[in-house]
Amino acid sequence: MKKRLAPSILSANFARLADEIRLVEEAGADMLHVDIMDGHFVPNLTIGPPVVESIRAVTSLPFDVHLMIENPDTYIPSFVKAGANLISVHFEACTHLNRTLQFIGSLSCKAGVVLNPASPVEWLEDSISDLDFVLIMSVNPGFGGQKFLSQVLRKVEKLRAMRAESNLSFAIEIDGGIGPGNLRDALSAGADWFVAGSSVFHSPNPSETVRKMREVFKEFETV
Repeated sequence: MKKRLAPSILSANFARLADEIRLVEEAGADMLHVDIMDGHFVPNLTIGPPVVESIRAVTSLPFDVHLMIENPDTYIPSFVKAGANLISVHFEACTHLNRTLQFIGSLSCKAGVVLNPASPVEWLEDSISDLDFVLIMSVNPGFGGQKFLSQVLRKVEKLRAMRAESNLSFAIEIDGGIGPGNLRDALSAGADWFVAGSSVFHSPNPSETVRKMREVFKEFETV
């Protein structure tokens, strides 16, 4: 499966957001990760559909929209209309997870489920055929710049085994504390897509950081 890098705009400078998006796009980013927080499901507030719609006009990159919110079904259509290409929801936020995943798919959007660091992969056994990707959180959600939780890599390995046993092709995404220093470990565990926020946008040269991470991808192209 093609490896993808998704810089998270949560760590970008919002005063010059369009410029920062263009910077990582030109450097080779594959997607943009957009964190949506409501101050209830997680202890932070970020952005809503109007901001997503405004940045849709400045880039052709797919938008990987991560809904860290209560009652996600209520807001999914608004984010799709604003320009989302992929939408992920937290297991704990969905009363009827399969219905939510099918709803996302019915809007011509890729559907994903997010697992927090303490959420076991076994929770997905009855929903795995309805999803396009699984997002494994390697920090507790809510804030950028947190330290990577290395024990989460065991969950990535379990999920890779589950995918093989089920003969499915969903992508495994990882988010939280990912950067050049631990990228190889996440690749070796079986992750396919990588969300990187602070390690990209807070680096001295975000473009160079994106290029370095993409160079690491090449080491695993034949693995």
